[in-house]
Amino acid sequence: MKGKKRYETLAYILSMSLCLGMLAGCGKGKEPRKGETFVYYVNTEGTALVKEAFELKEESAEEEIRDILAAMKAETDSIDYKSVFPKKVKIRDWTLNDEILDIHFNNEYSNMKPEEEVLLRAAIVQTLEQVHGIEYVGFFIEDEPLTDSEGTEIGYMEDEDFLQYRGSSLHFYQLGELKLYFANESGDKLVQEEVSVRYNSNISMERLIVDQLIKGPAIEGIGPVIPPETKVISVSVKDTVCYVNLDDGFLNNTYVSDPKITIYAIVNSIVDGGSCSQVQISVNGESNMEYMGSVDLSKPLSRDQDFVESGDAK
Repeated sequence: MKGKKRYETLAYILSMSLCLGMLAGCGKGKEPRKGETFVYYVNTEGTALVKEAFELKEESAEEEIRDILAAMKAETDSIDYKSVFPKKVKIRDWTLNDEILDIHFNNEYSNMKPEEEVLLRAAIVQTLEQVHGIEYVGFFIEDEPLTDSEGTEIGYMEDEDFLQYRGSSLHFYQLGELKLYFANESGDKLVQEEVSVRYNSNISMERLIVDQLIKGPAIEGIGPVIPPETKVISVSVKDTVCYVNLDDGFLNNTYVSDPKITIYAIVNSIVDGGSCSQVQISVNGESNMEYMGSVDLSKPLSRDQDFVESGDAK
């Protein structure tokens, strides 16, 4: 590598499996035709790279690098994707020498989440290697080489280090109809609302339902069932049971007169709209408890239409 030591990056990137294939997809921007140059952005959820056509002018390598980096850092007007650069992460400077591009970032680079960092790195390397005269790209935080969690230098990267994330034309967004349960006007029964949503296909239907319940109803005359400050820790499915783990914001519920209304809004919505027959709810991982002192959460719960207003019961 022309006197530069190149460390193996593939093992490190593979270790970031939490990204769940997030580097593979293309979004709904103007996708480049075969052989056309492009710039990578990131989808609005920050889970996948989005490739958009970008015309490289016939300039010097240095001018093309400046143009690409400016495009990658600029805010977009798209609802499908955004800049892959977190707001506080800046490029301090860069140098191109002997087909090796060194990029120096400010210290904010160290504060990125692992998935953000991998996406940013993959986007920059794969976009910039379209520039004639760039063979390898090195990342530095201020003047120190980028290292992994064990302190080992990542080293110089090339396009091929990210090939395992290519070749999939995933559609990250799709339209769906949800039938969600919220509280009636008096808060003592459940009523159903049909909601049209555009969602990331990497999100499970059960997680989508919980997120929409926390978001609350869209029409007047019905009320929320979950405190909006509630955070979702996890939603998973095993053996037809959906496990919903919420933080303790879920406990501060003043929206319903009967806690069972909240519990069965979740259970009925998930069972009706997902692939599960029961729902196990926990708070900060604890299910051996009574929700608001009256609803036993120690066992998975089945759909119960007794709490649904007669006109909505099916």
